[in-house]
This record gives sequence, structure tokens and C-alpha cells, in this order.
Amino acid sequence: MPETIQLINAHENNLKNISLEIPKNKITIFTGVSGSGKSSIVFDTIAQESGRQMNETYSGIVRTFLPKYKRPAIDDIKGLSPVIIVNQKPMGGNARSTLGTTTDINSLFRILFSRFATPHLGDYANLFSFNDPQGMCPTCEGLGRIITLNIDAAFDRTKSLNEGPFIYPGYKVDSMQWRTYAESGFFDNDKPLQDYTDAEWHQFLYGEPTKVEITYKKSKLEVTYEGFVNHFIRTQVKTDKEQTKTSAKIMDEFSIAETCPDCGGKRYNNQVLEAKIDGYSIFDLTDMELDQLTMVLADLKVPEGAAGLIDGIKERVDNLIDIGLGYMALTRETSTLSGGESQRVKMIKNLSSSLTDMIYVFDEPSTGLHPKDVHRMNDLLAEIRDIGNTVLVVEHDPDVIKIADYIVDVGPHAGVNGGQVMYTGSYAGLLESDTLTGRSLKLALPFKETPRPAETFIQTQKSSLHNLKDVALSVPEKTLTVLTGVAGSGKSSLIKGVFLPEHPDAIYIDQKPIHTNSRSNPATYMDLMTPLRKLFATANDVDSGLFSYNSKGACTECNGTGKLQLNLSYMDQNDITCPHCHGNRFEPDVLQYTYKDKNIVDVMEMPFDEALDYFEAKPILKKCQQLVDVGLGYLSLGQRLDTLSGGEVQRLKLAKELAGKNGIYVLDEPTTGLHMSDISLILDILNRLVDNGNTVVVIEHNVDVIRQADWMIDMGPAGGNAGGEILYTGTPEGSVSDAKSVTGQYL
Repeated sequence: MPETIQLINAHENNLKNISLEIPKNKITIFTGVSGSGKSSIVFDTIAQESGRQMNETYSGIVRTFLPKYKRPAIDDIKGLSPVIIVNQKPMGGNARSTLGTTTDINSLFRILFSRFATPHLGDYANLFSFNDPQGMCPTCEGLGRIITLNIDAAFDRTKSLNEGPFIYPGYKVDSMQWRTYAESGFFDNDKPLQDYTDAEWHQFLYGEPTKVEITYKKSKLEVTYEGFVNHFIRTQVKTDKEQTKTSAKIMDEFSIAETCPDCGGKRYNNQVLEAKIDGYSIFDLTDMELDQLTMVLADLKVPEGAAGLIDGIKERVDNLIDIGLGYMALTRETSTLSGGESQRVKMIKNLSSSLTDMIYVFDEPSTGLHPKDVHRMNDLLAEIRDIGNTVLVVEHDPDVIKIADYIVDVGPHAGVNGGQVMYTGSYAGLLESDTLTGRSLKLALPFKETPRPAETFIQTQKSSLHNLKDVALSVPEKTLTVLTGVAGSGKSSLIKGVFLPEHPDAIYIDQKPIHTNSRSNPATYMDLMTPLRKLFATANDVDSGLFSYNSKGACTECNGTGKLQLNLSYMDQNDITCPHCHGNRFEPDVLQYTYKDKNIVDVMEMPFDEALDYFEAKPILKKCQQLVDVGLGYLSLGQRLDTLSGGEVQRLKLAKELAGKNGIYVLDEPTTGLHMSDISLILDILNRLVDNGNTVVVIEHNVDVIRQADWMIDMGPAGGNAGGEILYTGTPEGSVSDAKSVTGQYL
């Protein structure tokens, strides 16, 4: 078996015909600035080719249902194994997918309870599943919540029936539906709904179906009266009819999700909830925070035969705790996990896998982790390696880079100025190398010499939301403030749940990825294309639509995609460059029109650095400058957004968002995906915002950013119920000598 993965003349994206040997059964970490080519090596070459070759082991019919992998631009690749990608894409999933189901811990609990719970319900493990009809609550069908009528949205309760209280469509005064209520005999038609007795209100909303006689268009009719909520659920929620646009609009405006009244959100039926082990139901255990659960499991009184199951559950729970997720419960829905949390959960899933000799690829696994928790994640990477796997990691965090068995540094810069292997070897050797990464690792930023004074403060109300312990956020105006603390300590609750609702005008920049596709580029994202098209149209006295490959200027052969799909019998679908426009997307006739001796294709291929000297229009220059300021001057105006790295997308987002109106800016980990050398660039932008009179609040784990802030608010001391307190407020330097501050110990 080969001991290395060998890449020969890789030239995918910006790679410059690199050849590389990567040791197997080791942790190899790929470093370099955002856009240097790390992902092109790991994801677009190694993972892509592994997926393609795996697909080819299946029949043509099966392949039509599998993800499509194209052959990467490389002469040869040897020593490849199957690749498992553990990326930062949120796990998603539906309302039935929880932390417990996705890690298979719930499966072990189901077996445990089916064998040892009292009273004994039978050995069928799925009895204890909220996704099985035998275990689920019959009312909510295992979801823990029901879709019902939003009563506040449906009625104006200040009005009586005669005044027309229905906001819900179809119940105007004198309509047949209105008469069903007004002539039912159950209500005083001149009495406002808000004055109804409890019995009348219950009858109005939840009354049982009853035959009543009404007069409609001078005819006597017998109709069925039904409580309004019951009628809504029957006709809009529990219906087999295909949803129309009208019913979709009604559901959007008048429905609300509420905790199930029968199971109280627990998802299980009463029979399951009454079956217990040592006084705990399956819900009691899975709804505990993991930090508490592991202690309960250690003392749980169970029969001798259950010890193996308890050990298996405890091992997986402890792994989740070790990676900094102890503040979560197994009932947490996977759709609510952040990208960083999702990646860590995927790591735990793979740690319990029986597969070996695999290649595991991780995309910045330190994202969202406090410095306190990074060493735990490093231990997990080592465990995955030690059970016989090759671990490839794209990473910027110095504390993760240190544990590498082998390092590949890609550079020297980003985009067209990158794509070369600058260094391979050990961490010690990287420090001695003269690469940008090697130099940056030795240059930690100091504490800010003269922090801006904290004079006036923006104060929130005290809150106990989620795990907050009756705390208020106090942010000094016109300063750069960092909010720090371990994962789950309450930072997001305090910002998103308290601060932002009280300050709705604040500009909030989160980690959500921007929408990218093959037709979007930096120019479209920055709203540059409209003034650019007008510039060409005015100079040539033609329609501006000619200068858009999404409109009149699109190549008639490929519809502006630059590619044609080749579908031949017995062959997989293949993309070829359009022979009519040669891949530039525009109809050839459009290229005769120029502005300052360049046609639209020349301009779209122009880097933003060069665009600053080419254009004269102020609106265009301003937006080009915004991109240059965040270090993206090397990108071309027309580069496809789906080819950008995570760090490049993050900076592109910052370039657009940070040019808004003055006021309060709140940023959630703006350094995600950025190289150490880019941190000072982001700090310059944030400081410029403050110098212009803005208040800037940053949720951040990066110690360089924390040290360079004016003010620091540290939360903790741990995650979940053990957090929610403000441990320290003051200058970052002051936190070092404060024994309470967890973050201060790492500065």
C-alpha cells in the first residue's frame, strides 16, 4: 500500500501545475491566505477525484442518482482512498432530526429503555422513538409542537360580531361564513370578543361541530357550526388537498407553531413517558444538558446487563462534551446548529465509525471554538488519525496548526498571485521559513496601547432569556467592543435575543453564507453592473441590456452560461466550452462596443486593483475601493462567486455591509476563514468605522482581535446552564489579571 498521496501537475482553479506528496495516516494541515489554493488542492482535487472514482464503481443507472463529480485538472493522482468531507455546512435536517438522532445516541437509549424500563412495554426498541407511531405523541405526531391558528392575527377582539371582527379572509359581515357564527345562537352579536367569558371564548375557538340553522339570501339553510381554531386546523393544516397560492398565503399570515398541549413538547406518548429507569423517562435524560447528563449516567442505578449500553452512551456524550458542546441537550434540533457546531457534531459521528484507511477532510474545524476548547478538538483529530485514517485539515488557527504531523503552506498570495506550494514539512520548520504564514505565526498582535475611552454607554434591559442570568449588556459608544466567552456561554442570546431587538436599526453582519451561483460575480454582488452597463450604453448609444449576459447580450447558443451540456448515449453528462462565444458568455456582436478601448469582456476580466485606474465614475470607484480595502483587489469583476474560498466570501460580504449608514454595527466572528495576515486588515476596517463615529460590537474568539479592542465583555464561566453571566467588563489588558475572566487567561 502506498504511504503517500501523490499529486502530479495539479492545475485546478489557480493552482500552478503543482506536484505534491502527502503522507498517509498523518494529520496534514494546509495553511495559506484565503484564496491561495488550499481548497483547490484538498476539496477540488483530492476529494473531487476520490468521489469521481468511487462513483465509477457503480452502474450507469445508479450514477444518475449520485452526486456528480467532474475530473479535476490534474495529470495524475496516486495513493487515493475514499474521502469523507466534514465541512461547515449546517447539518440542516427537518423537525424530526435532533442531536440525539443524528449521533445515534438516541438509538442506544431506545435499546436501554426497551430492555430495562419499568413498566416494561416490550422489547421493540422503536416503542421509544418519537418518529415511530407506537412511540410518538398522537396529537403532534412526534414533533413536540402543533401548527395552529395565530389568534392575534385572525381577529380584532375590540369588535363585536356585528362590527366584523374577522381579519381572516372570507368572513365579512353578512357572508355565509359570518352568519354561521352570528346566527348560531351561542354569542351576543353586540358584545366585543375581548369581553367574552372563558366559556364563550372556548366555544368560539374550540366548539364541537354542531348543526345550526341560518338565513342566507332569503333561504333557510342547515350548516355545521365549528370552533374557528378547529375549522382552521381541519381545512388548512390537516388536509390532503394540494396547497394553492391562496391557502399558502393564509398559512403564512395566520398560522403559528405552538407547544403541543398533550405532550408539552416532549414528543412521546404518555405510555412511553411513564416508563422509567431509576426515576428518569427517556425524555428526562435526553433533555438534560450533556454536562449534567454524563454525571447522571455515572450514578444511574441499572441492572447489570445495562452497563455496556450505559458505557456506550456515556462515551459518545463525553466526546460531545470534549469538543465543547456540553451546553447542548440531545433534544436540540439539528436545523438550529451553527456551521461550527454542525462540523463538530459530524466529527463525533465519524469518530464512532468502524471505517478505517479513509481520508478525512476538515474545513477550519476551529470555527466558533473558544481558545479554551481548541485543544479538545485537536485531541479528536488525533483520535481519528490513530484509528488508521489520513486527516487533511484546512486551517488558520495557530493552535491547530501546531499539532500537524505535516504542513503544506500554499501561496504566496491569493487568486492569480497564489497557487504555489511555498513550504512542506514540520511546524518548527514553518516557523523558520520565510513564508507569509511562517512570519505571521511569529507576529502576535499586542494589546492596544491607547484604547478609546468608555464614556457613554448603550444599555439594554436585564434579561433571563435562555441561559442568561438576569444580565444586561452595556456597550460603550464610539468604541470597538468585543464580546467573548466559550461556546454556549450566552453571547448570541445577549446579542440576537436582547440587544438587536432593542436596537432594530443596528447593522448586523452574521456568518450566513451569501447566495452564490454560476451567474453571480463580485460586480453583481456589489451592485456594480447597473452603472457599468449604463456607462457602456451611453458611450455607444445602445441599449444597456446588451451588456448583460443575463439579458439581451447573452450568447444565443449557451444562453449566457459560457458552457454547453453534452448529452450522449451511454455517457455521463459533460460540460464543454461554448464554441460560439468561446466561454465569455456574450453574443460576439456585443464585443464591437467599447469604453476607453476595452469591450465588456475585457472589463469583466479586469482585477479591481486595475479598475481603480480605469474608471472615472465615482459610484463605481467607491465600490471598487471597498473591495480593495478588504484585500480583494486581485479578484476580477466577473469572477464566478461559486469559485471563491470561504475567507474571500466573508471579506466580500464585509466590503458590502460595512459601507452602510452610520450607527451601530454588530459582527459575528468576522475573522472566520481569514489568514493571520488578514486580521490586521479587518481591524483597520473596524477601526475606521469607529473613527467615523460608529459603535462597533464584535462577537469574536480570535485573540489578536480581542487584544486590539477598546473594550471587552467576557461571558461564562462555561456553556449552557453553567454560563449566562458577565464575568468581566473593561479593557482587554485588564482581563489578564482578573481571576474570573476565562478569556483573559488566553490573552
